[in-house]
Amino acid sequence: QVQLVESGGGLVQAGGSLRLSCAASGRALGSYVMGWFRQAPGKEREFVAIINRSGGGTPYADSVKGRFTISRDNAENMVYLQMNSLKPEDTAVYYCAAGTAWSTHSSQYPYWGQGTQVTVSS
Repeated sequence: QVQLVESGGGLVQAGGSLRLSCAASGRALGSYVMGWFRQAPGKEREFVAIINRSGGGTPYADSVKGRFTISRDNAENMVYLQMNSLKPEDTAVYYCAAGTAWSTHSSQYPYWGQGTQVTVSS
């Protein structure tokens, strides 16, 4: 089992950048596919990006492609989401998730952090 804690969220103006971090404890992070998902008020949780165990194969949601970058450091048990050119529609709670299936569906991820709020002002 793995425990996840996100950090790095905050308030930023449109066009700005943030870097989210996800710290893992318990079982080694390298055992898991890792993902970032987000949930805006009144909306369902949606896929943002996932990364395989070795750091490759990183599909992104169309809405963030070219602006967000997911990465991982298995030695440090960390996963990151670099978010550039932020837009007001990126405002959401961002969640880090761990699982064993290669999937963009949140239901395939049994382990979740508590989330970190990202607010982008126009």
